[in-house]
Amino acid sequence: MRPDVARQPNILMIMADQMAPQVLPAYGHALVKTPHIDALAERGVVFENAYCNFPLCVPSRASMLTGRYANSIAVWDNAAEMTASTPTLAHYLRGAGYSATLCGKMHFIGPDQLHGFGERLTTDIYPSNFAWTPDWTEGDRPTGISMRAVIEAGRCVRSLQIDYDDEVEYHGGQKLYDLARFAGDQPWFLLVSFTHPHSPFITTDRYWDLYRHEDIERPAVAPIALEHLDPFSRWLYFAHAQDRHTVTEEHVRNARHAYYGMVSYIDDKVGHLLSVLEATGLADSTAVVFTADHGEMLGERGMWYKQTFFEWSARVPFIISGPGIAAGRREAAPVSLVDLLPTLHDLATDAAPLPEVAPLDGHSLAPLLGTAAVKHRWEHPVISEYTGEGTCSPCRMIRRGALKCIYTHGHPLQLFDLANDPLELDDKANAPAYAGRRDTLAAQLLDGWDAQDVEARARANQAQRHFIQKVTGGAPTWAFEARPGDTERYVRNASAVATKGKARLPYVPPTPFEY
Repeated sequence: MRPDVARQPNILMIMADQMAPQVLPAYGHALVKTPHIDALAERGVVFENAYCNFPLCVPSRASMLTGRYANSIAVWDNAAEMTASTPTLAHYLRGAGYSATLCGKMHFIGPDQLHGFGERLTTDIYPSNFAWTPDWTEGDRPTGISMRAVIEAGRCVRSLQIDYDDEVEYHGGQKLYDLARFAGDQPWFLLVSFTHPHSPFITTDRYWDLYRHEDIERPAVAPIALEHLDPFSRWLYFAHAQDRHTVTEEHVRNARHAYYGMVSYIDDKVGHLLSVLEATGLADSTAVVFTADHGEMLGERGMWYKQTFFEWSARVPFIISGPGIAAGRREAAPVSLVDLLPTLHDLATDAAPLPEVAPLDGHSLAPLLGTAAVKHRWEHPVISEYTGEGTCSPCRMIRRGALKCIYTHGHPLQLFDLANDPLELDDKANAPAYAGRRDTLAAQLLDGWDAQDVEARARANQAQRHFIQKVTGGAPTWAFEARPGDTERYVRNASAVATKGKARLPYVPPTPFEY
């Protein structure tokens, strides 16, 4: 239950994009500078083993906002529409008397660009139409993602993502000032969502110079030879055009250096929002959540970006602080983003029953937030799935305790014991000592999830969207318009690579590779 506070707590949720918790001091990293996130961790509960439920932007955010797995709401990939009839966290909190405001990236696809929020303060950075629909009929071909973001990593004066996140920071801070002045007794929910440290890996001198280049570590796991890759990783190898690029050790160091700078840039945004809470007297009455939609492989195993179930891609930072929440607690139980909706509803309503309007896959973390949480036994497994670009068939993962089991449709299982093998290098799927636990996990992973049915529905939906995109030319884009011109600003119907490249200052011409 929600601890005894004078009124329903306000809720400020801050999201990063593609942030691996492994680079944060709150999760054990010694080099990266994030004093504001560190302070948030000291004031709240750090979930050490939090996962996304789909390592890709659109489905991950849809799962998080609905408390449901992406396959159950038919959000298959980065161009799949969530229906307007699907209840979200914003709906539930508004039902509990809250106002609900969205500021920044949420990557909604389709004409509903609010999904329960009463207002949006900025446009989105990526397409809202079907432009990025994958096509599984083409197999493991290169996608719109390549190694260009790694090869061209380094310094910049300005970028598309800096333009966007500076705008999000301003409007998020201004909304907090407005809430302090005008909200009265109504509790509020404000979601401020940034696009950093999403690739491309470029940052300004201010953040690059926080780190000495020679201090940037190499990945803990070197690139794995193509012939030794599992099928899922092999698909991504070709989907990311790794066979068409030569990534050097200096490219890797540059990308990691810039990424650290980008993480510190986000930390400053977090610091600004927290300072506004303090200045306005809202800090003591506001619960603060910090998380991300998925992680970033950052060169581990020779892999980059997300889209895989390995730890650097699937895990996310997840910190909750606020009135009555235990300070400085660390929780090792595996949890995931679908748990956020029931958790915040419990905090908002003192654990009143959720309206029975849709089945939820998540469970409230409220019992883990108080001082008595050490006595609570968390029994719920983590489920993550993937049906997006770069693969050819549905994939799913389960983690329970220290064991992680990965299912790639049509291929053998993988099983990792993270307690003894945190780098995921020793597949125990065929080890006799693990056979019973493997079979139990596999049965739980597949319970209520038919891979053949998922594949059939995903392919049919891809075909429908490709047809619509072709005959309409991608119009309308459905981009949310917060100010005139927003329907054309940022990435709309065009390639993200080209649009981001042109926005970079100084401009870096495309490298002579085929994408």
